[in-house]
Amino acid sequence: MSASETEIAQDQLEKMTPEQKRELAKRLLKQRADASLAAAAKTPLGATETISIAEPDFATHPGYIKVKTQRQLAETFGVEIPYFKKLEGIGRARSVIDGVEYDNYASTNYLDLCGHPAVTAAGAEALEKYGTSVQSSRIAGGECPLHQELERDISDLLGTEDCIVFLSGFLANVTTIGYLFGPKDLIVHDALMHNSAVQGVLLSHAKRMAFPHNDYEALDRLLTEHRKSYERVLVITEGMFSMDGDYPDVPKFIEVKNRHKAYLMVDEAHSIGVVGERGLGVKERFGIATKDVEIWMGSLSNALASCGGYIAGSKELVENLKYSAPGFIYTVGLPPASTAASIVALRLMKEEPWRVKTLHERAGLFRELARERGLNTGPSAGLSVVPVITGSSLLALMIANAMVHEGINVQPAIAPAVEEQGARLRFFLSCGHTEDQVRRAVDSVAGHMKRMSGK
Repeated sequence: MSASETEIAQDQLEKMTPEQKRELAKRLLKQRADASLAAAAKTPLGATETISIAEPDFATHPGYIKVKTQRQLAETFGVEIPYFKKLEGIGRARSVIDGVEYDNYASTNYLDLCGHPAVTAAGAEALEKYGTSVQSSRIAGGECPLHQELERDISDLLGTEDCIVFLSGFLANVTTIGYLFGPKDLIVHDALMHNSAVQGVLLSHAKRMAFPHNDYEALDRLLTEHRKSYERVLVITEGMFSMDGDYPDVPKFIEVKNRHKAYLMVDEAHSIGVVGERGLGVKERFGIATKDVEIWMGSLSNALASCGGYIAGSKELVENLKYSAPGFIYTVGLPPASTAASIVALRLMKEEPWRVKTLHERAGLFRELARERGLNTGPSAGLSVVPVITGSSLLALMIANAMVHEGINVQPAIAPAVEEQGARLRFFLSCGHTEDQVRRAVDSVAGHMKRMSGK
């Protein structure tokens, strides 16, 4: 945007309606992005034009230009992009952020186990006994007894033959998918699949296709047309989608993958501790057999109060990964304190079912009240994640900014992370939230939505 454009926008802002502001934001964002990307565009291979050699300057990198564009646009409209705020203490229903205490809806501490005395004590004990790091890959000397204990506990929880834990859920997806599949294979995933799985597919060099969100019939049609052209086929979906808070009809996906002789991978990063009466995931929710899903993936950083990720399934799958997956054998093992924390968190989740019950009650109440106030919560199941879809990145930022001044912290999800029409405020509920907190948050977002959008 030129200086004159900025001045015109600023002069007119106060006179504009909320709808006019959003339309202006969309237009300016598109103009800036188009101009920036055109300037940084690369000539396609095989084109007749001579390739322009780029200067080694990250200021002209297309990715940075997008970030800069977003920041400048926010500054033009006088709103703050509320990212990288300092969490001073534990991320719970009440948290201190940048020195101020808020009702916090930006933490995935679903079962309020991060900060639980027993979980903290287990981490401290492991820290004292094993130190801050195992200082090696597990295959080459970094194997800790706690690693095996956690893997057994996860296997027992899911009913699988074996399990392997990684440094992060992102790494678990990337290295597992990237290692197991190759150029002769086809990987088909939900259109809203987490980036970690998509990056794993790209690493594998397998053919990648996406099916519409939660649409098993579209998946069936796709495999009917393409299955015969590939050696192996992997279907990937999630147990709980963290943007929308919904989950797929897993039994239907099992039927489709069986019909086409495909593997099925279910990413339960946000469904373990959340989905099912006891939080045991989609296996409990649908009463399916463990072996009906070949690859169970999950995270330790949400309900299980730590960091890391896991892959569970057959002993052959796990042994293969333990001896050959690059993201496991070429990196250090999970820190002992993190491992011990998840062991205790997993035990408490099973011993204290009230946590899952309360989580469902709070998230369900939020969704019910929001819908009563005319807010768009999308397809959320009301179990943990409840979005409030604004349909405008600028509106989402403005409402988040306003709520901060009322002592409520919620993160906006804006373009390009989501489509502009899908821009939203994403509320992560916890069993630590009270009914009063939930009602206050809904009153706040509904009031600001009405005032700022005129709806």
